[in-house]
Amino acid sequence: MSEQADTRTVLYCAVCSLPPEYCEFSPSRKKCEQWLQGAHPGEHERLYGDQAIAQKMAMTSLSEEKEAKEAAKMEKAEQKSEARMARDMEKKKASKVVIKRIERSKRKSVTTVFGLDVFGIDLKSTAKMFASHFACGGSVAKNPQGLDEIVVQGDFTHEIQDIILAKFPKVPRENVEIGAEEKKKKKE
Repeated sequence: MSEQADTRTVLYCAVCSLPPEYCEFSPSRKKCEQWLQGAHPGEHERLYGDQAIAQKMAMTSLSEEKEAKEAAKMEKAEQKSEARMARDMEKKKASKVVIKRIERSKRKSVTTVFGLDVFGIDLKSTAKMFASHFACGGSVAKNPQGLDEIVVQGDFTHEIQDIILAKFPKVPRENVEIGAEEKKKKKE
């Protein structure tokens, strides 16, 4: 009556995070194939070996003209994907993480951190980490431009910079800027 379920281990591609059988439908097909050949040569031979290709070709019923169109379409999709990745890298290199101290009243101030989301850092968990590290309030709020930023109560500009550089190595040192914004004093 009681049957034991067979446990299976599924291999996933490190490039596109799909099983290798589906990598051919990914825009980064060539990179996936190179990874599979280096990491799992037996699986690569099973999927991309001469025998596997001959088997797939026997099952295909496309004319040569359609095959050429499909190959061109796949090549174009791969080029678009590579261009998108290059644009994202350029955006990361050009973007800045801005740490500002903003005065509120008398001796009160808050520190805002803007631009971490571009580097793929979760703002909510980072705000919680800052709040627990400095024993103060920390949250994610919208700035006047409508974009998310981290707000930490107190003046922790240099400490936050040190923590960002230590905990998040994907944020380059030259992309972190510190600024101060003084509250406008009332004219008497």
